[in-house]
Amino acid sequence: MMHFEVHGRAEPEAPTILLSSGLGGSGTYWTPQIEALSGHFRIVTYDHRGTGRTGGEVPADGGISAMADDVLEIASALNLEKFHFMGHALGGLIGLDIALRQPGLIDRLVLINAWSKADPHSGRCFDVRIELLEKSGVEAFVKAQPLFLYPAAWMSDHQERLAHDDAHGVAHFQGKANVLRRIAALRAFDVDGRLGDIDNPVLVVATKDDLLVPYTRSLRLAEGLPQSELCLLDFGAHAVNITETDLFNARLLRFLLPATRPF
Repeated sequence: MMHFEVHGRAEPEAPTILLSSGLGGSGTYWTPQIEALSGHFRIVTYDHRGTGRTGGEVPADGGISAMADDVLEIASALNLEKFHFMGHALGGLIGLDIALRQPGLIDRLVLINAWSKADPHSGRCFDVRIELLEKSGVEAFVKAQPLFLYPAAWMSDHQERLAHDDAHGVAHFQGKANVLRRIAALRAFDVDGRLGDIDNPVLVVATKDDLLVPYTRSLRLAEGLPQSELCLLDFGAHAVNITETDLFNARLLRFLLPATRPF
């Protein structure tokens, strides 16, 4: 059974936004967005299959679509007929898969440093991380993770947080097989030729200093999606919603609450 949590507005008729994190899979990734969204939405966070309090094993051959099926299970449990969806990296791929397979289920879609087809540079980064895991072990794999997420100056200013995250990541490691299957799903995902079939309003967020995913992948998303808005930032790195919380949250709300936009 999928572990999920509901935050924000309690009334069943409140507009709902479902948040899906990246490779780490933890619902707590979205903590910096909860307060900003709480006054407007019912917020659903969840731990991906194979991670956190959901646990279990990632299917060997299900790919991103199997991960999207897990989201559909949560939507069914909450009787959601329509909801907004925000995904970071892998989570964004899940959102794209659902938008293609279940047209009309997602209202507004937010993609953060995501892609329609993996970039060769991202493949190099995955290779390095796999080699660390295979040859140096879990601690080295976990300790390297912030290098792909955050800017150097931000990491320098947040050493205590990083040390806590390292210890938590080792203690609650999702398992080698699950990591390898999740990375394989990322690499296999390819909807580049189908972007024109997605009619949802989509906010595409990208950062030029993302070490893991070249921002050109987001340019491709914005170009191929018929109703896209591009938010291209010079800074913030891969986890921009954490490193530039206020800027990110303001842009997010402007997209999700169109009535508040300036004319």
